[in-house]
Amino acid sequence: MFRIANMDLIYLYLLIPVLLAIGIYISFRVKKIVIKFADESTFSRLIENSSENKKRWKSVLMLLALSSVITAAIRPQLGSGLEDVKRKGVDVIVALDVSNSMNAKDISPTRLERSTQAIYRLIDKLQGDRIGIVVFAGQAFIQLPITTDYGAAKLFLSNISTGMVPVQGTAIGAAIEKCMDAVGDSSTKSAAIVVITDGENHEDDAVEAAKTAVSKGMVVHTIGMGSPQGAPVPDGRGNFITDGSGSTVISKLDDVTLQQIADAGKGKYVRATTGDDGMGIILKELDGMEKKEFSSKMFTIYDEQFGWFLGLALIILLIEQFISNKKNKWWNKLNLFGENTKK
Repeated sequence: MFRIANMDLIYLYLLIPVLLAIGIYISFRVKKIVIKFADESTFSRLIENSSENKKRWKSVLMLLALSSVITAAIRPQLGSGLEDVKRKGVDVIVALDVSNSMNAKDISPTRLERSTQAIYRLIDKLQGDRIGIVVFAGQAFIQLPITTDYGAAKLFLSNISTGMVPVQGTAIGAAIEKCMDAVGDSSTKSAAIVVITDGENHEDDAVEAAKTAVSKGMVVHTIGMGSPQGAPVPDGRGNFITDGSGSTVISKLDDVTLQQIADAGKGKYVRATTGDDGMGIILKELDGMEKKEFSSKMFTIYDEQFGWFLGLALIILLIEQFISNKKNKWWNKLNLFGENTKK
């Protein structure tokens, strides 16, 4: 298992191409100025003992040394201890609607972006719980299998967008069923399903799916993203989606359906707004659930690798110091830098 401890410093690598460009520019400018004030014979005498290839190699070595120092600074680590960790918590499966209607902007910035912000907040509040993510539109798919790796959950969440499910629609029932598949047998666990959608369900019987989840020991909560007044749905090209008659499609929040699903699932229904994503109430419900013990294999011991890169940088700098900018008969005989040996 590999990880980087100081990910914020990864942007330091951008210094390398910047310094390379600056070096090339300065070299070009110096040559141009020298040629301007010296004739060809004088210029030849000035650079007679200067090795351009050595200068290039010295620059390359300095950049390599800098790369090694930056790599040491970001602290690469290798997992060396895989342990079976006992934890207590609940299983939380989030079913996120990624249909085109989630691009509506009646909740700022959009319904989908507000939903992902809410899930990020949920992940940050989890302590020992496991989380999984199901995405759905006309079909449902497990985006993230149930895990205690919150970093991986955030990574998967960052890649979610509308259109990732090829079949459009809003199959809430299928999403709940897929959540049940992700949890598996919940008889020994405490599990909750959190459905985040605008509630325009046209595909299946979501209420029956919620009842089935309850029969398997799960609770189903719903968060409504949108407003009853609704909003037009962007088509991704600067316009809005229209129906067969050319009228703009208005996507409205279906409070009634989402309340019915939550009632059938023995859970809570919360309507989100721009100022309140509704996750606070759901978190209180999760906190009140009985915690069950489960085991999880995790890398808990990480070995620092930065020392190797600092050592490499030191060796490179020592080599660079031994390379002179001037031509040398002994180096010419070895021809390590592509010098032309004078006869």
